[in-house]
Amino acid sequence: MTLRVAVLMGGTSGERNVSLASGVQVARALRERGHQVMAVDTSRGLLSPEEEVRLLKSGVAAAPTMEAGSADAGLLDGGDLGFLGRVPGLNEVDVVFPALHGGAGEDGTLQGVLELAGLPYAGSGRLGCTLAMDKEVSKRLFLQAGIPTAPWRVSPVDLDEVVEGLGLPLVVKPPSGGSTLGLTLVREEGALEGAVTEALRYDDRVLFERYVKGRELTVGILGDRALPVGEIIPKHELFDYDCKYVPGMADEIFPARIPDELALRLQELALAVHRVLFLRDFSRVDFLVDADGGIWCLEANALPGMTANSLLPRAGAAAGIDFPALCDRIVRLAQARYPRL
Repeated sequence: MTLRVAVLMGGTSGERNVSLASGVQVARALRERGHQVMAVDTSRGLLSPEEEVRLLKSGVAAAPTMEAGSADAGLLDGGDLGFLGRVPGLNEVDVVFPALHGGAGEDGTLQGVLELAGLPYAGSGRLGCTLAMDKEVSKRLFLQAGIPTAPWRVSPVDLDEVVEGLGLPLVVKPPSGGSTLGLTLVREEGALEGAVTEALRYDDRVLFERYVKGRELTVGILGDRALPVGEIIPKHELFDYDCKYVPGMADEIFPARIPDELALRLQELALAVHRVLFLRDFSRVDFLVDADGGIWCLEANALPGMTANSLLPRAGAAAGIDFPALCDRIVRLAQARYPRL
């Protein structure tokens, strides 16, 4: 069954470039599966075929270009639903595929707008997006569910107390957001204030987290199925923006070369995270495994990167699901929730 799909991308968050790269590739993949697709930049409107081609060729920019901490103001047009009316035909699609990262596109705001407008959409709902976006709230839920996560503090808090409680080095980052924007690995107490200032460029709170040195592993979720575990080996000490989006700055191995028992445990924990945060359709959960074999959940991504070379599609490929089939399965999962389609 051919569906009419609107792929939403862009916005005005610090992850705009990542979102545009995801969105145009999702749009192309869905067309390959026979769907009728409109590509929509939520801050500028419907993309022309020429603009899509240009974005496909440009890929992800080497650095974020939007102002840090800017909101997806264009998404809601001053708080009303004017955005929906500015794109001809948007109210007539069968499924909306959000390919937005950060800001109002991923924190549940967009999902609430789509629900108010009566538009079916793929991915997690308002609550799931809100919980996954706020890492401090996520970590509280992890602990309640018995999912291991590194100790943390959140501002306002005395910096001396942070060092005493968590030790050094430690990770300083905004609690909301992605692509490691605003994140700093602090090794000396004197660098803490600068790291706090950097994090505050992206959020009005700061999360301080004990640094765990270990292997970084990731598990994609599709429907109710955990995909093969992948390992990320960054060139930098942390899997930062450069390592994520600059070619050659990280090795990404799917499936990870780890014992079957560890892979199964990570998949079980990823599914537990997906469920405790009320996520649906697709997500990605990131972990660290320390030298003693201890597993620590870093975070969950309600709307993970969706370029063909992103981590979730790489996991899908390891399971025998190519990128167009992955995108098609996601819109079919959404379709199943809406009997009228």
